[in-house]
Amino acid sequence: MRQPHLSSVVERRLLVNYRVAPDAVARLLPGPLRPQLVRGHAVAGICLLRLGGVRPSWAPGAFGLRSENAAHRISVEWDGPDGVETGVYIPRRDTGSRLNAWAGGRLFPGEHGRADFEVHETPDRLRVAFATRDGDTRVDVTADLSDELRGSELFADLAEASRFFREGSKGYSATRSGRRMDGMELHTDAWHVEACRVGSASSSFFDDPDRFPPGSAVLDSALVMRDVPAAWRPLPAAAADRSARLAG
Repeated sequence: MRQPHLSSVVERRLLVNYRVAPDAVARLLPGPLRPQLVRGHAVAGICLLRLGGVRPSWAPGAFGLRSENAAHRISVEWDGPDGVETGVYIPRRDTGSRLNAWAGGRLFPGEHGRADFEVHETPDRLRVAFATRDGDTRVDVTADLSDELRGSELFADLAEASRFFREGSKGYSATRSGRRMDGMELHTDAWHVEACRVGSASSSFFDDPDRFPPGSAVLDSALVMRDVPAAWRPLPAAAADRSARLAG
């Protein structure tokens, strides 16, 4: 079945970014993907995403749905037909929506687990927490809006960080079969992000010493996108080769 293009409004997309030892990340990636390095570091993080008005692109906006979602993501590159391409690999997606969990991997790319979210937002402060129903993953992040990006060792300023994530618009997600990756690409003509200062961040994924030995995954920065119209376009599924890698 042909998967539809989706329209939406990104009501809030909080990107919490870690700088990570390349060898720690490489063990989590299926071929042909490899870590995309910035100033010698791999880049990984958590996307805490609330979407509104989600619908097939041909459907009226009144039929759009709203949901809280989360994705653990690793910035990657691979060799394409016209040279090196960049995007993200998503080892896990979770959602508060029963419909998203059912439809992901069926009606649109990206298999989702179920999670319960707790969200508190003001114009200047965000707190997003979630726990997955299977007990595997817990995240709790607080962040304040900032007039500039401070303290990052990955990015010199907000403009550089914004450009990096805008260029990594293709996402490939792990699937239960382990033999393929589902693909989705974000498109928007209204790209805009703001800097955040992280007050606290805990993640059972990045805090796991078996996955990331102490010191190999360090919180770096955060960005937020709010109230941005966006379209999501399916990409052809890609083969996932784990023959030379260890699963994370």
